[in-house]
This record gives sequence, C-alpha cells and structure tokens, in this order.
Amino acid sequence: MTNFISVQLKKASEVDLAKPLCKFIQQSYPGGDAQAEHCRAAEELSKLRKSALGRPLDKHESALETVLRYYDQLCAIEPKFPFSENQVCVTFTWKDAFDKGSLFGGSAKLALASLGYEKTCVLFNCGALASQIAAEQNLDNDEGLKAAAKHYQFASGAFQHIKDTVLSALNREPTVDISPDTVGTLSLIMLAQAQEVFFLKATRDKMKDGIIAKLANQAADYYGDAYKQCQYKDTLPKEVFPVLAAKHCIMQANAEYHQSILAKQQKKFGEEIGRLQHAADLVKTVASRYDEYINVKDLVDKINRALTAAKKDNDFIYHDRVPDLKDLESIGKASLVKSTPVVVPLSQKFTDLFEKMVPLQVQQSVSVYNQRKADLVNRSIAQMREATNLANGVLASLNLPAAIEDVSGDTVPQSILNKSKSVIEQGGIQTVDQLIKDLPELLQRNKEILDESLRLLDEEETTDNDLRTKFKERWQRTPSNELYKPLRAEGASYHNILSKAVQADGQVKERYQAHRDTIALLCKPESELNAAIPSANPAKTLQGSEVVNVLKTLLANLDEVKKEREQLENDLKSVNFDMTSKFLTALAQDGAINEEAISVTELDRIYGSYTQKVQESLKKQEELLKNIQNAHQDFSKMKQSNNESNLREEVLKNLAVANDNFVELVANLKEGTKFYNELTEFLLKFQNKCSDIVFARKTERDELLKDLQQSIAREPSAPSIPLPTYQTTSAGGSKPAASSTPTPAPRTMVGTKPQPPARPPPPVISAASSSSSASAPSGTAAAPAAAPAAAPTAAPAPGASAPAASTAPPQAQGPPYPTYPGYPGYCPMPMPLAYNSYMYGQYNLPYAPAPVFQNPGQAPYPAPQQPGYPFPQQPFYPQQ
Repeated sequence: MTNFISVQLKKASEVDLAKPLCKFIQQSYPGGDAQAEHCRAAEELSKLRKSALGRPLDKHESALETVLRYYDQLCAIEPKFPFSENQVCVTFTWKDAFDKGSLFGGSAKLALASLGYEKTCVLFNCGALASQIAAEQNLDNDEGLKAAAKHYQFASGAFQHIKDTVLSALNREPTVDISPDTVGTLSLIMLAQAQEVFFLKATRDKMKDGIIAKLANQAADYYGDAYKQCQYKDTLPKEVFPVLAAKHCIMQANAEYHQSILAKQQKKFGEEIGRLQHAADLVKTVASRYDEYINVKDLVDKINRALTAAKKDNDFIYHDRVPDLKDLESIGKASLVKSTPVVVPLSQKFTDLFEKMVPLQVQQSVSVYNQRKADLVNRSIAQMREATNLANGVLASLNLPAAIEDVSGDTVPQSILNKSKSVIEQGGIQTVDQLIKDLPELLQRNKEILDESLRLLDEEETTDNDLRTKFKERWQRTPSNELYKPLRAEGASYHNILSKAVQADGQVKERYQAHRDTIALLCKPESELNAAIPSANPAKTLQGSEVVNVLKTLLANLDEVKKEREQLENDLKSVNFDMTSKFLTALAQDGAINEEAISVTELDRIYGSYTQKVQESLKKQEELLKNIQNAHQDFSKMKQSNNESNLREEVLKNLAVANDNFVELVANLKEGTKFYNELTEFLLKFQNKCSDIVFARKTERDELLKDLQQSIAREPSAPSIPLPTYQTTSAGGSKPAASSTPTPAPRTMVGTKPQPPARPPPPVISAASSSSSASAPSGTAAAPAAAPAAAPTAAPAPGASAPAASTAPPQAQGPPYPTYPGYPGYCPMPMPLAYNSYMYGQYNLPYAPAPVFQNPGQAPYPAPQQPGYPFPQQPFYPQQ
C-alpha cells in the first residue's frame, strides 16, 4: 500500500567559483599569507560545489551531508563577498526539476547572477534528496520509520523556507519548480507523508485504535489539502495527483476502520458497520480509479472481512440501527509532525572555509573608517602646510633673513646661498622640466584605460538594446543601462578627477613659467649669482643691534616651529589602528554596525592629542609672525634706503620667493606623478570590473539566446487548420448532438497484456469499389478496403443513445487538398485496364469501368448496378 512521493533533483550547470572569488580577494586584500589562504579556500569551495552538484548523488546520508555542507558554506560567504551583477558576478544556471523538455527545445532553465538563487536551488536539492532518502527507508523497523519521519519533516521545512524567501532572494519570477505555489504544495506533501509514517509506527506498535484513527485522519487531511492546492495547477508531475487522491482516501479509510474498532469496543455496533461501509466505499474508489498507482488489495480484504463479520453479528445478535454517514460523529485529529525550520548550519560537520575573512559589512565599515581617518589626517597636514607657506611668504616679502644678513651690500647673503645649494642638490631646473614632461604621458595612459573601459560598456549595452528591440518582452534580463549605472557613475567620477588634474597641471606649469628664470638663477654658481645681484652702498652698521638680535631670535623660533610641524606630520602619517576587531565585536553584540558613532569616538581618542598640537602650532606661528612684522618695522626705520639698495632688496626677495616656489613645484609635481600612478591602479581595477561584467553578460546573453531558440523550436510551426464542413457533419448533413455526459478518460491498466486489433471482415465487392480500384492509384485503392478493418469503437457512455444499426463506419479519408483560383486541385489519374492480382472479380466485369472525375473535396458518386454481378449493390456512405 505504501507508495511515497519523492522529488526530483534540480540539475545545475558547471560554474568555476574559484576564479572570480580569487580575483576579488586579490583586489580587496593585501598580498601575503592571508590572501593565499583565502584563495585556497575559494578553490576548496569550487571543489565542494562539484561534489554536491556536479555528479549523480546516491540516496544516502553521506550525499545529503555533502549538499548540506555546500549550502552552509554559501550562507557563510554571503556576508563576505558582494555577489551581484556588477561586483562579484557569477552566473548560476539551473534546470527546472519537473520539466522533461522536448526533442528540439530542451528543458526550461534559468540563469541568474545571484547567490540567493544558488542558495534556493541548493536548498531545494536538500529537500528533494531528503525525500528520496526517506522513500528508500525500510518501514518494517523502528530505525527506518524514525529516519523516514525525520527526513520528510526536514524536506517539508526546506520547501517551506523556499516558499517564504524565494521571491525576495531572486527579485524576479522563478522557474515553476521553485515558485511559492509549487514548493508550498511540496512542503505539505512531505508533511503528510511524515504523518503517515507516524501512523504506520503507531499501527506497528499496536497503540490504541482511537489514537491511530486520529493520526490517520490528520494524514488524510494533509493529503487532501495538498491535492486541493495542486488540483488546478499544472506545476507538478501528473502522476502526483492520483497518488495524493488515493492517499487521501486510504488514510480516511484507515481512520474509519480503526474508529469502527473503537465503536465495537463501546458496543456501538451500528456505528461500527457505518464506518466500515464508508471505509469499504473509499478503498473501492481507490481500487477502481487508482489501482495502477497504489495496490490496496490487503486493505480491501481486511475491511471487507471486518464488515462481513460485523454485519453477521448485528443481523443475528445485536440488531443495532446503522446510522447514515452524515450522522456519524467526526473523527478527531492528532498531528505529530511539523516542518523542521532551516537553521544554519544544517550540516553537523560544517567548518567555514573563510573563517578568517571578515564579513563584507565589516569590510565596508573599515573602508569608511579609513576614509574618515584619511580626511582628518589630510586636513591637519594641509593646515600645517598652509601655515608654513604663509610664514615663508611673509618672510620673503620682508626679505628675511637676507635683510639682516646683507650688511656689506656686495656679497650674497648666507640664507640665499643655502637656498641655492638646496635647489642645486635637488636637481635644479632640470628636475622640474623632467617632471613636467612626464605628466602628459601619465595622463594619456589613464585616459586610454578609462576610455577603453567605457567602450566595453557601450558596446555591450548597444548589443543588449538591439536584442531587446528584436525579442521585445522575451528578452527577460536586467537592461544594461540600468545595470551599468554604478559603473558609469564611477567612470564619470574618474573623468572628473582627470579633468581637475588637468587644470591643476596647467596651474603648476603657469607658475613654473612665471618663476623659471629666477629658479634658473638660483642654480648658478656663487660667483654668477653674486654678479646677478645688484650692489649697494654699505648701510650703517646694524650688526649687534638689539633689533637685529630680536629678529634673529624670532626667526629661529619660527624655524623651530617649522621643524616641529614636520615631525608632527610624520607622526600623523605613522599612526595606525586596526578597527576590524571593534566592528566585529559590535556586529556580534548588536547584529549591526553603527560605523559613524564608533569611528568618530575612536578617531577622537587616537588623533585628539595630535589635533590639539596642530592648533597650538598654528597659534604659536601667528604670534611669532606678528612679532616679526613689528620688529621688521623698527629695523626698516634704522636702515638707510636708496634706489640701489631697494633694487638689491627686490632681487633678494625674488630669489627667496623662487626658492619657495621651487620647493612647492617639486612637491606638487612629485605628488601629481604619484597621483597618476595610483590612479592607474584604480583605473585598471575599474577596467577589470568592466571586462568581467561584460564577459558575464556575454555568457548570460548566449545562454538566453540559446533558451530563446529552444523555446521557439518548441512552438508549433503552423496554426491549427479547421476541418472542412464535410468532415465535421454527419451523413444527414447535420452535426451530431453533443452528449450531456462527459466521456471519462481512458485508464491505464497495469499488468494487462495489450490485445491485438480485431481481424477485419472479408471485403465486400461492389461495382463502385471495382470502379475505384481500377481508376485510383494503388495508394488510394486500398483506402476503401481498409475501412471495414477499423478497430471497433468504444462502448457508448452511459446515458448516450445507441447508434442506428444501419449506420456503417465512415470511409477512410485522406488529407484534404487545397484548391486555389486557377488551379483545379488534385484529380486521380485513370489507371489502364490490365491484369491486377489484387482486384476481386476482375474477369467477371462485362466492361471496363469508365473513370469518374469530381471536384476536390466532393464525395464520389455511386456507380450504377452492374448487370449480372452476383452481389447486391452496397449502400453509399458519404465521407465524414
């Protein structure tokens, strides 16, 4: 009797997980042991997928354990890798589990770049394999019963989980096998079968009949609900429906049978007979309708024996009234099963291959924290550099310290000599020229990489738009213009960065051209430099005066502030703190990460003291510059001024400014070179992302085109052609009346040997048939003779009127030939009269029959009765 339903596994296409995951790891993690370990884990994951999905699986616990491990690993890597169409793009292709496909079209399948889709399909296979393992259990012992119940409840939970999550996981319409309606029905079927297993165990353990009846009634209820859910939906295989209907009747019959035993124990003999009669009717229905799916002979015999004995006892002894079925008290229900919830990890042997890799949410939080840290450090360094440039500008405008060093008026001040020496040591003007020369090459390289990346996106988007225009609503995939929005935004950002870099390069070149001659003068030897500086009459000796000493002290203090800034800048750059542990702790405690609050608190704790030092340095410089300006005013009053001295002071100022510009230009150009080189790395990563997604889209496009071709091949090649009126009307010219009683579908009888068709009767010879055999080709001559050999028609349905005794079967009808204007259609050519060994009565014909021509589609005219022919004229039957 037991015939359990098991679910077919979905089939997956082969996918290489190692390559895209390793590429993401190499881009996201620094090189070293950690990166190598993560790449090895990616290769292990790819091998695990092949073991779980790439080979036929045995119906055994070990095979299920492998699939469960793969599902657990998918759940573990989901928060660690950004699986999507525009990041880690891996296209998973799965076939429909219930679609058998066709000769030309193949089976239905769906390809999506979604890890949620892969998880859903793998979980479906977990439930399907669990149902197959449960169906293979030996139900004659307790171990088999317990294992079957456990696996059926797990399968029910797996299918129920898919029903609850599939639409949100896919964000599109799934295939039929994993649609919410289908998996909901499968979950209920598995629950019903688990309940049936508990019924079998209760029966085997000889529990009380009242309990067994409730268990059976609950199982019948589950089967009935499952049958109702899929009765009007063509989602499951057709053989499932009769099994569900039969199981519903069988479980209900078992419930009535055991309840009848309880009624007998309670001396309710009439109720006992009523329930047994109902049970007998139920199993009789199963035996008559679904016997090819389930054998209920033993159950029928058991119920009939009990019913016969009960009737006999009641008729001779008890004489209890048998109540009607509607008057019987309803049987209670007792459910011992429930869907096992899906709680990761499902496998008992699961170990995370990427245990040391932090989740993606933590990676993103660390990335944002690093950006906040970089902004804070850069802001502090920029403030200090701006203050240093301001101080240098103020000193250059005051010609300090050259003014207090130039007391002779005809030698180069020591500060200018020091600046000249520093410029020469750094390469002088040749260094600036080379750095400026390299910038356009670096810029052009970055532009080419960016243009090539955008060109790949443009070409793929154009192809996608063309195919979408061609196939219209059949082209069911994410439009490229929507998918590429993040990439195009990133490309636009890089384009803006390059545009700003070009403007900055132009400003650097302009400033270099403005100070190039003065910088070149600083690069000359001391003798040439002294000759280029105008001489002036010696000023009144100020050496050793209080004003000069005050200025020297203030300038020394200012130099000390500058040195402290350099050290402070180095300290700011060298501070490093790993926030991963902080974010991991927050994620474990709260389930989420408040990145802003955690980052601001930590940055204030780490960099608060440095920020305070920066502000103190700025304030100290401000006071020093104010005092220097005041002291310089006193110095200028004491110093004689004339045209020669003013000209000399102006040249010395320009040399000091040229030195400051040289230092700043070299720093800017080196920073620009470093910027372009770093930008090249980012653009190469951007190009890789573009090429990867374009390749994935091309693969998806090829798969979709293949599926479309298969679906087109499955479509009918031509519309159905309605039959002509002469083939749809009866002999009397009117259509046969439709029977009010529907004709039942023929049933397949399992175990019945197919019978050969009935022997045809001997041919009946008439003048018309002789005429046809003589005039028609051999292919058409046999058609009238084959008409009597047709298989006997099925018996008429009950309630339908029997056909008239004189009505003969219709003649064999060939295919209708089309008729076009100006084209007479097909007419059979007359055959010459000659010996034909297959022609009856050929030598008894008094004359050769004349060929008769008629219009195509017209019934043949009956031939006149031939004199002397030994058989009577046969009645004429027009073609149907």
